[in-house]
Amino acid sequence: MNILTEKFNTPYHSAPFHNINNEDYLPAFKELIKKSEEEIDAIVKNPEDPTFENVIEALAYSGEQLDVASNIFFNLNSAETSDELQQIAQEVSPILTEYSAKISQNEALFNKIKKVYDEKEKYNLNDEQKMLLNETYKGFVRSGALLNEEDKEKLKKISMDLSLKSLQFGQNVLASTNNYFKHITNKEDLAGIPDAIVEQYAEEAKERNLEGWVITLQYPSYIPFMTYAENRELRKELALANGKKSFDGGEFDNQNLIKELLNLKQQKAELLGYKNYADYVLEERMAKSPIKVIDFLNELLTKAKPYADKEIEELKSLAQADGIEEIQAYDHAYYAEKLRKAKFDLNDEELKPYFPLNQVQDAVFGLAEKLFHLTFEERNDIPKYHEDVKVYEVKEIIAVSSSGITETDFKALLYVDYFPRKGKRAGAWMTSYKNQYQKNSENSRPHISIVCNFSKPTKDTPSLLTFQEVTTLFHEFGHALHGMLADTQYPTLSGTSVKWDFVELPSQFLENFCYEPEFLKTFARHYQTGEVLPDEKIEKIEQSKNFMEGYQTLRQIGFGLLDMNYHTKVAELKNKSVKEFEDEYTKAIQLYPANPETAMSPSFSHIFQGGYSAGYYSYKWAEVLDADAFQYFKENGIFNPEVAAKYKKLLSSGGTKDPMELYKSFRGSEPKVESLLKRAFG
Repeated sequence: MNILTEKFNTPYHSAPFHNINNEDYLPAFKELIKKSEEEIDAIVKNPEDPTFENVIEALAYSGEQLDVASNIFFNLNSAETSDELQQIAQEVSPILTEYSAKISQNEALFNKIKKVYDEKEKYNLNDEQKMLLNETYKGFVRSGALLNEEDKEKLKKISMDLSLKSLQFGQNVLASTNNYFKHITNKEDLAGIPDAIVEQYAEEAKERNLEGWVITLQYPSYIPFMTYAENRELRKELALANGKKSFDGGEFDNQNLIKELLNLKQQKAELLGYKNYADYVLEERMAKSPIKVIDFLNELLTKAKPYADKEIEELKSLAQADGIEEIQAYDHAYYAEKLRKAKFDLNDEELKPYFPLNQVQDAVFGLAEKLFHLTFEERNDIPKYHEDVKVYEVKEIIAVSSSGITETDFKALLYVDYFPRKGKRAGAWMTSYKNQYQKNSENSRPHISIVCNFSKPTKDTPSLLTFQEVTTLFHEFGHALHGMLADTQYPTLSGTSVKWDFVELPSQFLENFCYEPEFLKTFARHYQTGEVLPDEKIEKIEQSKNFMEGYQTLRQIGFGLLDMNYHTKVAELKNKSVKEFEDEYTKAIQLYPANPETAMSPSFSHIFQGGYSAGYYSYKWAEVLDADAFQYFKENGIFNPEVAAKYKKLLSSGGTKDPMELYKSFRGSEPKVESLLKRAFG
C-alpha cells in the first residue's frame, strides 16, 4: 500500500508527512495518473449526450488525489528539499507534463467540451458555471486542442522541456545560494552590525563547526550585513557573490538556460498563434496586452524617476562625507539606513525588540478575527514536515448566543514555516496543499501554507522581525486569507485561482494595516519590558512609509520592464548575452553604475522558475488596486464591518467572476491610479 494513493487517516485528511517516504512518490504519481486518466476516459466514453454536468463539472472534479500528491511533493521541494527529492522532481516533472498534455490534447474530450460550449445558451448556468465553462474551453484551446497532430506533439515536447528546464533553473539558484558563505574570524570586520545579528552569525558558524562568524546569501543573513557593516570592502565582496548567483560560468550557471527557456516559450506562443509569449500570457490577464503593460510601467517611471533621483542624491552626499567619490549599488542599503536614521531617528534594530514573531503572528490572527470572524488554534496532532512548522485549525465564528456560547465552523488548516534552512529556497510565499470546493452538499475546506525566512530565535533571544519582515508576514497572510476564505463550487476557481495581476491585491492590501497607529499599538510591544512602541516611533514609521519609495518603485518597474522585454524580444538574445540584454532594458531605471561582473537575471526565479513570466508587472498593477481598496477602508474606518464584509465577499469569490467586476462590486467603481500616486508621493 502506498500512503499517497489512499485516503489520509489524519485530522481533516491532512498530509501525512510523518509516514511519507521518498520512494513513495514516483509509484504514487504513476498510480494516481492512471486513476485520473480512467476518470477522463469515463467522461469521454459516457454514451449520454454531453452536458455541463457530465463533461465540464465532471472534469473540474477529476484528479483530486493527484493534485494533492503533487502539492505535497512540489511544496516540499521548495520548503524542505534534498538531493534525492530534487532527483525525483527531475523524473516526476516530465511524467506530469505528459499527463497534462495528454488531457489537454484529447480530441474526443475536447469535442464534448466544444459541444457544451457551443450550446451553452440552452443551459441555465449561473455566473460561476459560466466562468467554469469559458475557462475550461479557453484552457483547452490555449493548450493546443485546435492544433493538428504534428503540432500537438511539438507542443507536448516544448511543455515537457519547459517543465524540466524551469525546475533546473530553481535548483541551480538554490545550489548557488547555498554554496557560498563568508567566514569571518576578525570581529573588527563586523563593526556596525548589531549584537543580535552578530550572535546570529556566530550561531551559523557553530552549525558549520567553525570558529568566529559566518554570513550566507540567505536574506536574513545577507541583508543585515549589507545594511549595517561598516567594512565597505566586505560589503562589496558579499554583493559581488550575491550578484554572481548562477552567473559565474560554473556548474550552476543559468545563462544558457535562460535563452533555452525563452526560446521554448516563444516557440509555444507561435505554435498557438500568438506573436510572442507575452501576448499569450496577457490574453488571460486584466492588462490584456504588452503595450498596455509597458505604457502603465512607463507612466509610473515618469512619475517616480524624479523622486528616485532626489533620493540617490541624498545618499551620495552622505557617502561623499565619508570620502566616497562614487557611490555604488553595494553602498545603497548602508547609506539608506544612515539616511533613514538621520531623517526619522529610526533603524530596524531598535524596532525589532517590539516585533517578536509570536506577537506579530497574534496580531495578524487578531486582525483576521476582527475583520472576518476567524479564530486560530494550534494543533499538535496534525503531521508536520519539519519541527519548525506549526499547524493551526482555523474556524469561523458564525454566531454568539445570548449566554456567550460561540458557534463556529471549520474553515481551513494553516501551516506556518518561518525559519531558513539549507533545504528551503529563499524568500517568502503562500501555497496550498488542498483547494476548497463544494461537492455533494459537502464544503471541502482548504489546507493553506505560509513559508518565510525570518531570523531564527537564539538561546537568549526570540525571533525578532524587522519592520519589513512584519509587512512580509502580513503580505503572505493576505494571500493565505484568499485561500482560507474561499467559498466556491469548483476547485479550479477557488481561492487564489484568479487572474495573475489580481492575485497580489489581497496580500498587498493587508500590508497597509502595519502603518496604522491604531492597529500598531495593539501588538508592537517590547519583548522584554512589555512597553508599547512609543508614539514618536509609530509616527516615524508612518513618516518613513514612503522612504526610498522612488527607488523601490523604479526597482520594481525595472524588473517588470525586463520581464516584458524578455518575453517580447527573444530574437534579440541570439546576438546578445543575457548580461547585455539585461543592461539594455534596465538602463532607464539604473541609478548606480552597472557592475560588469554581476547580473540579476540568472537568479530571477519569479519569471524563470515561478509563475510570473510576462507577469512581474502585476505587483505594481495590484498596488493600484490595494491603494484604492485601502483608501475605501480609511474613508469608512479601517475596521468597518460593512466594508470588511464586502471585502470578504471579494476574497471568497475566487475566480468565479471577472476580477474588475468583483472589484467594482466591492468598491463601487474601478480603481484609480491616483490612489497609488497619492500614497507613494503625496
